[in-house]
Amino acid sequence: MAYGVVHHFEDGTKEQYEASVAAVHPSDGSLPDGQVFHAAGPSDDGWTVIAIHDSQQSWERFRDEILTPKMAEGIEGGFTAPPEETTFEVLSQITA
Repeated sequence: MAYGVVHHFEDGTKEQYEASVAAVHPSDGSLPDGQVFHAAGPSDDGWTVIAIHDSQQSWERFRDEILTPKMAEGIEGGFTAPPEETTFEVLSQITA
């Protein structure tokens, strides 16, 4: 079952997002293994990222093997604090 993740970075900026995503996504512009959708943009008080993975396991693998270690090392110009996180099982997907 698909799995959704919403990250909200309070006071986050476009520049921090671009630095962070460059550090954790493949350099060819594709999505990480198991991720099927990615969207991001400014919100009222920061920056929000939405990712859909093909399963909870693929999210946890990305989080544990790539995202968390890179953020713990520190990403130059990237987000400086962990996000507020919401996760959910995706029961419905509608595309254009």
